[in-house]
Amino acid sequence: MAHLTLNVGKGGNMCKKSNLVKLFCAMAVVVFLMGCAGMAPKPTAQNFQAPIVTLNHVEVQKYWGWWFFSDKVEPTKGTAGNYGAPLALAFIFEIENPNPYPVLMHEFRFTVGFEEFDLDTVIATDLIWIPAGQKNQFRAMSIFDARSAQLSMLVTSGFKLQAKGLSFWDALEKYWIGIQDFSFPVHVNQGSAVFKADGLVKSVSFSATFP
Repeated sequence: MAHLTLNVGKGGNMCKKSNLVKLFCAMAVVVFLMGCAGMAPKPTAQNFQAPIVTLNHVEVQKYWGWWFFSDKVEPTKGTAGNYGAPLALAFIFEIENPNPYPVLMHEFRFTVGFEEFDLDTVIATDLIWIPAGQKNQFRAMSIFDARSAQLSMLVTSGFKLQAKGLSFWDALEKYWIGIQDFSFPVHVNQGSAVFKADGLVKSVSFSATFP
């Protein structure tokens, strides 16, 4: 019986060489990428630059109108008390990381002011990574009501009201009605953000006004 023998000859050797070339190229790419990763600078006290915090805009997240009633008013349901209309504002910030490595924001706080009156303090402890050389958007919520705003104005800003010839009722009504189209300046005061990078910590101060 005749036997058929397949002789791959040079073609088989060429296939083997081609596979070796591909393997070599793949290994070279891996080594190159590992080298690039190793070249990325590590955070140090000298190269850790402060991230930049910028207020983009403010939104009225939820609006319940303007109203206030005292504990002398008998409610339809529930218990009587001193209650004022709530207000929910969203502050949209841009956090820019100028460093060639990612940084972690783990604390963010600021005070909300309507004109010259501080009415609320926002404290956020969400952990947010900002990639190297990139920006992230951060939304911080401020939720307070006319009753707490009234107390804040009376305790901390009574003399300012007197100097302007205003009652707190006039000021509150102006703010709760005018916030719909931002007819007065909304301030971000005493802002502070804390960033970490490989054990290093940097605190950034900021302030802003909208619109």
